[in-house]
Amino acid sequence: MKQKFLIEYWQDADWLVGQLKGVPSVFSQGKTLAELENNIKEVFYLMLQEQQPNIQTQILQKEVELEV
Repeated sequence: MKQKFLIEYWQDADWLVGQLKGVPSVFSQGKTLAELENNIKEVFYLMLQEQQPNIQTQILQKEVELEV
């Protein structure tokens, strides 16, 4: 599934620094806009991988009935 995001960026000395708008903690930098975009994508994909449960972890579920 493809989704569009907006990169906000600014000049900081010789670097372009940017963040993925609406996604906390996704920041990076690059010498060019293309480099910044690639670095932001890499950070985003790394963040997604960290959110995935470890394949070796067995996730268990149990349905319960509650009285309200």
